[in-house]
Amino acid sequence: MTDTLIPNGCKTNGPVESGYFKKGCNPFAQTGRSKLQNKRVLLNQQIIKQMRMRAGAENLLKATSNNKVREQVVLELSYVNSDLQLLMEQLEGLNSSVEVYQNTSSIPLIPLGLKETKDVDFSVALKDFILEHYSEDGSNFQDEIDDLMDLRQACRTPSRNPSGVDLLANYFSQLSFLETRFFSPTRQIGIFFTWYDSFTGVPVCQQNISLEKASMLFNMAALYSQIGTRADRQTQAGLEDAIAAFQKSAGVLHYLKETFTHTPSYDMSPAMLSMLMRLMLAQAQECLFEQITLPGIRNEFFSLLRIAQEAAKVGETYGEVHQCMIQTPIKNNVPFFWTTMSELKTNHYNSLAHYFVSTALLDHQCNDDEDKQEKALSQIYDAMPEGRSPLEILKDKEERRRMGKAHLQRSIMGHEEAIRIHSRCRDLQKLYILSDILQAGLRRSLTKFEQNDKEEDFTDYMLAPDIISKTEKKAEMEIPADTKVKVKDLFQRLGPLSVFSAKQRWSAPRTIRLRLQDRDLGFTLKGDAPVQIQSLDPLCPAAAEGLKEGDYLVAVGETECKWLGVSDVMKLLKDVDEEGVNIRVVSIIHNPTKSATYGGLPKTYSMICLAHDDEDKKSRKVAKKPSFLSWGLKNKQKSGSTLSLPNADYNGPWNRPCPTYPNSYNESALY
Repeated sequence: MTDTLIPNGCKTNGPVESGYFKKGCNPFAQTGRSKLQNKRVLLNQQIIKQMRMRAGAENLLKATSNNKVREQVVLELSYVNSDLQLLMEQLEGLNSSVEVYQNTSSIPLIPLGLKETKDVDFSVALKDFILEHYSEDGSNFQDEIDDLMDLRQACRTPSRNPSGVDLLANYFSQLSFLETRFFSPTRQIGIFFTWYDSFTGVPVCQQNISLEKASMLFNMAALYSQIGTRADRQTQAGLEDAIAAFQKSAGVLHYLKETFTHTPSYDMSPAMLSMLMRLMLAQAQECLFEQITLPGIRNEFFSLLRIAQEAAKVGETYGEVHQCMIQTPIKNNVPFFWTTMSELKTNHYNSLAHYFVSTALLDHQCNDDEDKQEKALSQIYDAMPEGRSPLEILKDKEERRRMGKAHLQRSIMGHEEAIRIHSRCRDLQKLYILSDILQAGLRRSLTKFEQNDKEEDFTDYMLAPDIISKTEKKAEMEIPADTKVKVKDLFQRLGPLSVFSAKQRWSAPRTIRLRLQDRDLGFTLKGDAPVQIQSLDPLCPAAAEGLKEGDYLVAVGETECKWLGVSDVMKLLKDVDEEGVNIRVVSIIHNPTKSATYGGLPKTYSMICLAHDDEDKKSRKVAKKPSFLSWGLKNKQKSGSTLSLPNADYNGPWNRPCPTYPNSYNESALY
């Protein structure tokens, strides 16, 4: 095995990450995030235990008619439901613990928690499948199976950096190889994948490998969101990393939604994924706003209006996220913290937009650029208040002051609403930095309002219009290249994947003694690796020993040929002498055809052939066969389930006489 876990007793001269653990994984890291994930594991185990107890109690309640037993069961069921509700609340608290992911003193962002899973033992099932399907000893592939299991185990504790994402992407790519090699669409191999819902902790167990692939994509998106949340947003480089991470998270979620449309876990349902995509893009847009304002905001008319529209864009995106979160299918599963946070940010950024517009109107007078100012002011409103034109407001000092105060009033009301929302959520109250930012915004708006307030303005009231959102750079989904990373197939020794897959059925390898006859092998080779037998002489010695047209040559002597082309195989065969050499070949076993097409109309022919064959065995005489139509009427009770006859007035192939079947039929004779 390569790149696997080293036993605890062994020592290594390299660093811990490259010595004991796979790159991108450290299960013993004692970080705040890892402690939260360990708590999530314990909660998921307790939730599944309580759910099993509830299922048992409900079954007993249905099965028993004893009143005393029913009363006892109802009482126990109420206790179980209460415990289950408490566990769900604790899991919601973990999803609300965003402070451990933050790395700056900026407004907190929301990361996604990783989905948890149970251990999977691939060993027995894959060995049995290799022996049965590929006719090879499964124990020879123990190292590959161990590498696969170690890789999956490492993916449960990925590092919160690009190496952790690469680790998940490598396993996701291996799953595509694994699906083609071992997971046939017509049979199950007995491997169960169990994953817990990220929001509710409800387990989902399936034999479908699509659940494993979808869950791995979800964890990739979650890891990207944690990387974005962790970035240092006090620097331009950190903000760029955060923007890229959130856009990639949204891209992976979009890829998950479009690729796996019927996932049984609700956290991967289309409605939930759409909401999460909006959330990731909203946080990317928020980081873009912070990137613009990081160097400072110039107290200049056009700059203030531009920043106001940027802030309005952030508020608009969070408003869309909030509307998604309060929809009936989603609001019962999303943490209350998330809903209140999105509502809080909607009010906060809209308040900032009104504050910047008020500053532009109150601190700057109309100058020589009045045409540009008029155009800029008209572009931030859908409609001017009370029928006033932008130029009238700009030229009239009193009107500018009134409009500026109206925007300040909306800014104050928005910040007060944000503070009220902050106070009603217990988890939000723990975020002191968020409280300080909201209080500072409110004080700033109140101070500016007092500076421009007059006693005679007590009855003068104007409602400031909404600000049109606009951004120079919109957050867009970015599907990372990690979703399609190229990796080495762990089970490539089984042969080329295009040929040796679970969809094909293979015969056991046959050993053929290959001898020259008149310096000729009796056949030719074709195709890429592995090569196929073609133009087989039926009288050659190899054909007499069982070689067939279309067989795949997998070994010459002791040399494996599954990955060798025609030229390489011919080099091995050119030295064959009169004594010969042993070759191993395998054949594709074709599934028996169940139906054929005759005269352009589909039909089931099996009962027709059987009925004719029985009559032929009895009489041993060749008689003139009636048409399909008369046959179907005569044997309506026998084979009514196998034929769907047209109307009598149909002038088509059914009115033509049917050719006589041969006495000894086979599949090729039916076409």
